[in-house]
Amino acid sequence: MLLAIECMIACIIFALVILPTQYKNPIKYIMSYPPEIRKRVESLPEYKNTIKSTEKGHILKKLIAVFACVTLLAAVAYFSGAKSFETAFSHVFILFLAVNLFDVIVLDIGVFCHSKKLRIAGTEDMDKEYKDYLFHVKGAIKGTVLGIVISLLSASIVYIVSII
Repeated sequence: MLLAIECMIACIIFALVILPTQYKNPIKYIMSYPPEIRKRVESLPEYKNTIKSTEKGHILKKLIAVFACVTLLAAVAYFSGAKSFETAFSHVFILFLAVNLFDVIVLDIGVFCHSKKLRIAGTEDMDKEYKDYLFHVKGAIKGTVLGIVISLLSASIVYIVSII
């Protein structure tokens, strides 16, 4: 029951972190848009200088997020009672998988694919490209692989803390 509550809270926090900034300035998330949309945006003169700085910032933010997730999820698992490597791995992976599924089903397919407010100016006519569900499913598969890595690292931290 505790894990289910943690999954719901994690999904809510994830949505509150992502959605307001994406609605405010969709171009900040250009690296997460389907390739056809990125190509169009890169060809538009008003975004020429914005894209390069956005790419660099995107990679740095993702690296920081991975390290923060590893630490935060290790703490959540530990304080939820997962003291062994196996239980910590399972706990973290389930949390990560819940957020990943929420992201692809609710945020990507449910919101992103259908929200006109997330369309970048100059790409409003690319309805088919915005509704590329397969792109988002592939992203979720990549996210699951990342979740395995994060779960392994978090479980390692829990294991080390438990034996000290």
